[in-house]
Amino acid sequence: MGHIGISGGFLPAFEKAERKVAVVGAGAWGTTLALHASRQGLRPVIWARRDSVAREINETCGNPSFLPGVTLPRGVKATSDPVEAMSGAALVLWVVPSHGLREVARHLLPHLSPGAVQISASQGIENDSFLTMTRILAQESPKGLPTAIGALSGPSFASEVAQGLPTALTLGMEDSRLAKEVQALLSAPTFRIYTTQDTLGVELGGALKNVYAIAAGICDGLCLGLNARAAFLTRALAEMTRLARVMGAEPLTLSGLSGMGDLILTATGGLSRNRQVGLRLGQGESLGLILAGRRDVAEGVLNTKSVWGMAQHLGVKMPTCREVYRVLYEGKPLRQGMVDLLTRRLKEEIQDDAAGAAP
Repeated sequence: MGHIGISGGFLPAFEKAERKVAVVGAGAWGTTLALHASRQGLRPVIWARRDSVAREINETCGNPSFLPGVTLPRGVKATSDPVEAMSGAALVLWVVPSHGLREVARHLLPHLSPGAVQISASQGIENDSFLTMTRILAQESPKGLPTAIGALSGPSFASEVAQGLPTALTLGMEDSRLAKEVQALLSAPTFRIYTTQDTLGVELGGALKNVYAIAAGICDGLCLGLNARAAFLTRALAEMTRLARVMGAEPLTLSGLSGMGDLILTATGGLSRNRQVGLRLGQGESLGLILAGRRDVAEGVLNTKSVWGMAQHLGVKMPTCREVYRVLYEGKPLRQGMVDLLTRRLKEEIQDDAAGAAP
């Protein structure tokens, strides 16, 4: 795949820096985005928190710890040095777990190049502050240093993108001109990017669907049937849209790739970490045992806490999120949570969705 040429905007900075892209995060998705950037004719440098991971990537031309079976082009380099990663990069892709983004940003952003464009591919809501990832980046970016910030999200298992299988994502960015340039730079025949100015909606879809993927996994683990799962996903989208509306996002964004599309994939796909957590809970395993055996991160566990806290703070009805929270953090029996959801006061479907009052 060759890159798609663009003109104007930040492209001259790319050419001056030999088309360098900093990819912050050496997990499966970060490694895959670096691989994709290399296919596009860019020069990606992966920042890894641990020296051992960076060394393994450089020595093996792969990342067997997080993306086994995938060979990386020799042009993909890794480092644990923030200066080496960030210096001269005109585009920075943030791909670290949401709960660690602020700490990593404080470590790396002092080395941000002037005029660099930052794109968050991390999904989540920060606990306590209830901030999205782009808003954390805006807070932590050096004051007085101009930078544009966007969010990339949608249904995308890393292993399938690494194989070159067709994938479509949404890029949320207020500056539509820059968004189109990034879109053209990263889009390819099997990696299609759409744009929107609703950055908040894109981020909320990416963060919220993880919570409901756990719920869908629980549903399947309890063998409640396909009817129940379809109902869960439909009501999940209603809850996601309700919160997005109250927060000022465009409700239609949640019907797109970064909302409904990502929800369908994460809640039903066998490669979904969050669905696997729910599935194993439904089959009787404890949350502690499930998490202890994982090296990767199931964002939905932490997101459930932040999303439920935000819903309470804003007075938004999110009964499914509430039950997932009570199962994960209060030890509520799974089947009792299902009973409580299904025996709530009967309502009109659409009228219920339009309401914003607390349950």
